Amino acid sequence: MIEIVKNKEVAQENVICDDLEQFKTDIENGLQENPKTIPSMYFYDKKGDALFQEIMNLPEYYLTRSELDIFKNKTDQLIKAMDLQADSYFELIELGAGDGLKTKELLKSLDTNNFKFDYFPIDISSNALDLLEKDLNEVLPNVSVKTKQGDYFKVLDALKMSKKPKIILFLGSNIGNMTDDLASAFISKLGANLAPGDKLLLGVDLIKSKDIVLPAYDDSKGVTAAFNINVLERINTQLDANFDLSQFKHSPEYNEKEGIAISFIESKSDQTVAVKAIGKSFHFEKGEKIQTEVSRKYNDVLISKIILNTDFKLDTKIMDNKAYFADYILTRY
Repeated sequence: MIEIVKNKEVAQENVICDDLEQFKTDIENGLQENPKTIPSMYFYDKKGDALFQEIMNLPEYYLTRSELDIFKNKTDQLIKAMDLQADSYFELIELGAGDGLKTKELLKSLDTNNFKFDYFPIDISSNALDLLEKDLNEVLPNVSVKTKQGDYFKVLDALKMSKKPKIILFLGSNIGNMTDDLASAFISKLGANLAPGDKLLLGVDLIKSKDIVLPAYDDSKGVTAAFNINVLERINTQLDANFDLSQFKHSPEYNEKEGIAISFIESKSDQTVAVKAIGKSFHFEKGEKIQTEVSRKYNDVLISKIILNTDFKLDTKIMDNKAYFADYILTRY
């Protein structure tokens, strides 16, 4: 899911957006585009967070299980690939930490083997961070958890002042919510906030057949559909809009050759929607689609291309047992 950046923005009591002006601007600009778009970061209010947690447990949604398989069963390989030493302090920084499901497996092993580190989960969702910190304090009380709420790069800019060795985790194929050019720029920007020798663990979904991929974005229970449509409900609530949710439907697509899954919200009828907080109305033709999320799938060639003009080199690739998913270990040079 965009498991971009899955940037998370949580609303106070699911009503007030942390940056309402930015929300207005992004929705206005997106709905004026042709084709129309809504940034995927706005999936994640309290309801969106809960729906995505439900999605991750669906039988069709293989992504979480696949990367969890790596973190549970190949933890020693991960630690070795990241060149971690028990007697050398490092900072473990996770971008878009969410509920930390997979990372907990790594944290357990590091804690058991007395590694010296601080864990910095970064997320735009304060709700997700609060829940994660509470959980880790209960299940791994010896692990030092220092939550950081906000934009990835603003937090990284502050953390780089420590000059300590850093391991960046960017999991769940969040990178797949970006175009290849944006992904390359994103990784380049990460490199600018790191020192030579620092590591990036990049989790990506691998290119697979349509019969495996598409159901992950169109489950039989309709949870993903509810997750996608929820962004319209959020616009209604926070921007005083009048989207009739019954007149829109979830409409995903997957191009197996290119390895790109796209989620759309499709209008079921000719209709006009007013967004009072913006002071504008937007017309939709029957069958017209709003693009809400792009989920790129990868292979070695694509990863090599994306990091070609960055300050990273590829060290190791670790896959789950079905070879659905890969964690690439990159080193900043």
